[in-house]
Amino acid sequence: MNSPLITIITITFNSEKYVEQTIKSIIRQTYNKTEYIIIDGASTDSTLHIIKKYENFINYWISEPDNGIADAMNKGLKIAKGDYILFLHSDDYLADEKVLDYVSHYLDPDHDMFLFNIFFKKNGTLKLVRPRGFNWWMNFKTGVWHQGTICSYRLFRQVGNFDTIFKIAMDYDFFLRAYRNRIKVRKIDIPLSIMRDTGISSQLDWPTLQKRFEEERKIHSKNCKSNLMFYIYAIYWFLYLPYRKIYNIKNNLRFS
Repeated sequence: MNSPLITIITITFNSEKYVEQTIKSIIRQTYNKTEYIIIDGASTDSTLHIIKKYENFINYWISEPDNGIADAMNKGLKIAKGDYILFLHSDDYLADEKVLDYVSHYLDPDHDMFLFNIFFKKNGTLKLVRPRGFNWWMNFKTGVWHQGTICSYRLFRQVGNFDTIFKIAMDYDFFLRAYRNRIKVRKIDIPLSIMRDTGISSQLDWPTLQKRFEEERKIHSKNCKSNLMFYIYAIYWFLYLPYRKIYNIKNNLRFS
């Protein structure tokens, strides 16, 4: 496909600290076949002021209460007209002004998901992270990040949108469904975006981890298709939770 339309969807809520950098990284792209959508969850800080500052460069934006991140992402999908979809939320930004030009050449109609590298930003330091891809480990944990994933629009028609039951791990549920549907995935060794450690899925304190793990267990149960996987999941969680507790203690991560 020559110069496909790429829709970028940004979810915001009280994002005044970082959203301007996110917006600038998108509207300054040299690739000119983009659609930009912002779904705001009725922010009460200066987020809306920042959005309005750039609204001439935004194809669609709305600010209203929602039922969490998954609900907001689904709202964006309902509006999207692009051939391909990228979710880049207000904690994240694109790697450089030409990156969509680079990656557009890899978006072919024979694949439905394209996995790129990301930089993980913590304490001002960037660490290159490569996706594990779609392999058997996806049954237990995602090795794919939405900031580094471009999906064909038709993929959402095939496997469905994001499940609003999940408040943290909705992207893992989506990726697991895609994996189980044996979609065609292509890995490209190019950094697409920078992911800050400020998002809820990056938090390593034990209370937040417990919430995420509980959602992951529900995702496993929801997508479990055999008695064998039921028993494998039981063993996995029996071993994994004590391991993560010990890991948190050894690394002096907040445990209360």
